[in-house]
Amino acid sequence: MHSNPPSHYTQLHVRLIASIFGVALLTGCGSLLPPPHPPEQIYVLEAAALPMGIKPTAPREIVLAVSPPRARAGYDTHRMVWVRQAHGLELFARNRWADTPARMLAPLLIQSLQHSGTFQAIVPVSSSVSANWRLDTEVIRLQHDFSVKPSRVQLTFGVQLVDLATRRVIASTEFEEVEPAASEDAYGGVLATNRALQRLLIRVTGFCAR
Repeated sequence: MHSNPPSHYTQLHVRLIASIFGVALLTGCGSLLPPPHPPEQIYVLEAAALPMGIKPTAPREIVLAVSPPRARAGYDTHRMVWVRQAHGLELFARNRWADTPARMLAPLLIQSLQHSGTFQAIVPVSSSVSANWRLDTEVIRLQHDFSVKPSRVQLTFGVQLVDLATRRVIASTEFEEVEPAASEDAYGGVLATNRALQRLLIRVTGFCAR
């Protein structure tokens, strides 16, 4: 016994069901794909050319060589560091500095010292110019502390002046700046860091001038 060929209506019905099933299958597969990651946010350390509170003075007959700032273990990274408990450092996943804070600090430090007018010249330590003193610095701590409310940025900086003729340490100290964050996120930490950095440059420049 032969079956009757499918009618035109039946064929259209089958095609419609197949199309709906195909769309549903594609939609279902699409929902299984992981969502795209948000773009990475990149930030820089910035400060005014002449920090507020510093007045240019008559230059001394001293050439100051500035060493590249160093960084303590855990802070020599372009990732932004945050903490929520003592002795534990964590890193933001999608937020980072454009370079390590130590490397970004170098030109800002030289710029601040140059505009203070304290020394005859400010040169990087790699310069061929003969210098009288050398400034060594270190990022001891730069972290966004979420263990308190509001959160805050802690910036600690070690400074040492060396007489190159005698290899004697003229003076050394540490400076610490703490700045509350305006918002509980990475960007709030960036703004707080740059405010703390502005004050830090004033203190370091004043230390070298004295």
